[in-house]
Amino acid sequence: MTDQDTDDTSDNASDGAAPGADVATSRDAETGKRKAAEPAPAKRGWVRRHWVISAFLALAIVIGTAAGAYAYMLNRNFANIDRVMISGGKDGLIEEERPDPVEGEALNILLLGADAESENNNNSSSIAEDMAQPQWPVGSHRSDTVIVMHISADRQNVYLASIPRDSYVPIYDQRGDPRGTDKINSAFSYYGPAGAVSTVEHLTNLRMDHLAIMDWNGLKDLSTAVGGVRLYIPETFYDESQMITWEKGWQDLEGEEALAYVRTRYGLENGDFDRIKRQQNFIRALMKQFLSNGTMNNPLKLNSSLGALTKNLTIDDDWTDGDIRGLALAMRGISADDVQFLTVPTAGYGYDDNGQSIVKIDNLKSKQLFNLMKKDNVQKYIEQNPKETLDGDKTVS
Repeated sequence: MTDQDTDDTSDNASDGAAPGADVATSRDAETGKRKAAEPAPAKRGWVRRHWVISAFLALAIVIGTAAGAYAYMLNRNFANIDRVMISGGKDGLIEEERPDPVEGEALNILLLGADAESENNNNSSSIAEDMAQPQWPVGSHRSDTVIVMHISADRQNVYLASIPRDSYVPIYDQRGDPRGTDKINSAFSYYGPAGAVSTVEHLTNLRMDHLAIMDWNGLKDLSTAVGGVRLYIPETFYDESQMITWEKGWQDLEGEEALAYVRTRYGLENGDFDRIKRQQNFIRALMKQFLSNGTMNNPLKLNSSLGALTKNLTIDDDWTDGDIRGLALAMRGISADDVQFLTVPTAGYGYDDNGQSIVKIDNLKSKQLFNLMKKDNVQKYIEQNPKETLDGDKTVS
């Protein structure tokens, strides 16, 4: 592992305040939004190394063909999707304090990966089931994959911007109240889906129009359903954590092997950042496989793929079946080449007060990215920063 790689302690729920802790709040005189207070103390919970992959909702929404030629399959699989409340009620975000929606038809969707397993816990409850409990079970679900997906107003382009899990940012709870500064992956662990949405909205100043959470089993199921995903390994190397030697050349991965590919960071020069690229590379390859004739022209394989996707998916309860169908139809002409991947700009590594390694967000460049996202002009950012997009499919480590 290189000095740049973050340590395994970053996999815990980090050091944010536990839900319900008293926190002093104040409001910005100009915007009326709450401002982050000093971190409240919390007990650190150490958990087992794990990794999840999210963003496969991108498949459901960019595959307009599925909504057209196989609409009956899509409709039948909608019943598998769990839904959770994000705003309103006694435990939801306060609408008046959230960013305004982007003008026009552009959409911003927060994509999260979810993993319920840890060293001290093996939670079999779904996110929706735990959301229905009197109190969110702290640490029962984790999300080390955080992606803002921007869909252009003309439905011709999709941009996936990954936020590193160790990004040190102000954390907000399920009501939008500040809970100190911590790694971004602690927001979901401590405060559930609404806390994750609020934290990302405060970081980006972008309204998250919708939320989609993919359970880690979705990766295994979906990669198997499409008959495997073809990926290229540029150089042979050994992952000492998973005890796997990745051989140079093309590999067809599915199930546990696919999961191992996106978990890998040991042996990679840039650790977590290279792992993010692997994650994005896998999504790209999976989309191409899903859109191939071998899947789209095979009703059994397509139905199996949609089933694997929807049964492992949780979305916000404001996102109706009709909205999803309409979005898919509007994007029926899009291809995998119209989907671009990038990572939110960072400013190196550091350590928090507890000695955990953290990732610093480049505030200036990230503000530029999010402002252009709000203006529905992400392409301008990419043209100005061409090296920040995902490399070619034969050069990702």
